[in-house]
Amino acid sequence: MKKTIWTFGLISGFICAAWMAGFLLLGNFEDFDKGLVYGYASMLLAFSLIFVAIKNQRDKHLGGFISFGSAFKIGLFITLIASTIYVITWLIVYFNFLPDFGDKYVEYTINKMKASNSPQAEIDKYAAEMKQFGETYDNPVINALLTYTEILPVGLLITLICSFILKKKQ
Repeated sequence: MKKTIWTFGLISGFICAAWMAGFLLLGNFEDFDKGLVYGYASMLLAFSLIFVAIKNQRDKHLGGFISFGSAFKIGLFITLIASTIYVITWLIVYFNFLPDFGDKYVEYTINKMKASNSPQAEIDKYAAEMKQFGETYDNPVINALLTYTEILPVGLLITLICSFILKKKQ
């Protein structure tokens, strides 16, 4: 089971991390909304391997049977490995290559607010909140914890779904 977890966890993590790093380092920042869609699409693609891993473990190593708990454990550990790779990659990219990422995102969002004729007071309030958030986000521990909240729920949801679908009792 360990080999299955590590193999699929590393592959899933690499998919998420490579997609995110490639998009951020090679892409332009004219449309962050597309980045959000592409990012979550890459997570869904990567975490689809949870299904493959659980099915592989069930069919090849457990005689065609697996409990919900065992299936969930496999998916959980794959999710944790992949999420950790994603978070480490984000920390490396953010602190070494894109230290102005937050400023660009705030500028993008403010431009969208202006385009939708949001009141200036609302824009100013948002800018002040984001400035304070940016100072907090520059703490690597806070940054890592917040980044886990992006990816971990996706993996856990897919783990739940796959565990339910693939469980087979004797």
